[in-house]
Amino acid sequence: MDLFASFYKLFSLDFFGFVESMNQVPILVSWLFFLVICLLTILLLLRLFGEVGIFIYTVISIISANIQVLKIVEFPFFSNPIALGTILFSSTFLATDILSEYYGSKVARRNILIGFVSFLIMTLFMLFTIGFAPLDAKNVDDELSWALLIQDHLMGIFMPFPSFFIASMIAFLVSQYFDVWLFEKISKFTKNKYLWIRNNLSTMLSGLLDNTVFSIFAWIILNPNPLSFNTVIFTFILGTYVLRIFIAIFDTPFIYLAKYFLPNKINEKI
Repeated sequence: MDLFASFYKLFSLDFFGFVESMNQVPILVSWLFFLVICLLTILLLLRLFGEVGIFIYTVISIISANIQVLKIVEFPFFSNPIALGTILFSSTFLATDILSEYYGSKVARRNILIGFVSFLIMTLFMLFTIGFAPLDAKNVDDELSWALLIQDHLMGIFMPFPSFFIASMIAFLVSQYFDVWLFEKISKFTKNKYLWIRNNLSTMLSGLLDNTVFSIFAWIILNPNPLSFNTVIFTFILGTYVLRIFIAIFDTPFIYLAKYFLPNKINEKI
């Protein structure tokens, strides 16, 4: 009931009520529901805009995931709290696979570059935004007192840690290009049969590569106080990988459904 009440408040534009109501929903239920929403959004944007819709989703997901990852939540089957962002990061691999399958690897690689450049530009824009001199508390009346806190809020969200920013960008490029390469290789090996195999294998292995590259760069190579390799492996690389495996399996029907959401002119060629 809390979930339905949340969406009633959302559609009523009661955003604070929506958030308060969602806070009462069990974390696993809201996580699964958000996963379904993300996957359905991919199909909807594909239907409305074709490959451009996938580009849009990828850009939004990368930017949102890098913000969402700042929030830590408790899952019932994990001993320690974990960061959000797994759904959005993982769903970009489904987006890439859909492009590889129905538009070709060249378009899929273009999607990767668009996502990378978009996040880079957004980061630069927000750094400039934070760089503007904030309001001086001495010159602000009560009507604008709320704005005095905005600078700190923006810095908390958009001021990137250099090591995490570099690690994230490297991991994104390496894992996404690997995903396109592996998807194409499996497709040729299976003679374009068994779509579920190339979708699952490429997504699972690319997700592991993403976790591995990011964790090694963020926690060992670029960390002034490097963590032990065992800690990095079992806490950061394998810690949330089970979620990525689940998402890869769960999104399999959606890559089949994508065929029916393609614009008519593309569907006729398949």
